[in-house]
Amino acid sequence: MTSSRDPEPTPGPEPFTPPSPAALDARLDSITRQPFRARFHLRGRDRATAELKGPATIRRHAYDLIAGRLAPARPYKDGKQTPYRGHPVFVAQHATGTCCRTCLLRCHGIPKGRDLTRAERVYVVEVICRWIEREMTGGAR
Repeated sequence: MTSSRDPEPTPGPEPFTPPSPAALDARLDSITRQPFRARFHLRGRDRATAELKGPATIRRHAYDLIAGRLAPARPYKDGKQTPYRGHPVFVAQHATGTCCRTCLLRCHGIPKGRDLTRAERVYVVEVICRWIEREMTGGAR
């Protein structure tokens, strides 16, 4: 029996559903047409790092970097926490709008002010790795 004073459960945020691979490619195409984002490509040492380490290692690095720099509700130095080069993941973050919580909101609709969910982290890493894969194969430029 429920008392009339029991509070109604408040609905949480809607669960994040990652897009299909085709929808992900379409979103990347749209984002990489933005003039600022279109300037980013894997070159020099960053490209060599991606080739040398391989996709599996780069994916692990992406998970680690996202967990520390993007996933917290209020990341340290948000908006300035992602270098422009030094690792392929950093370049990919700027190219895909996953570099800070403001860009994540603008480009992917993931809200600020709360920790990223596991599904959102997986999605961000997938976006980054897909962009790196496209850069390495020369696709979708």
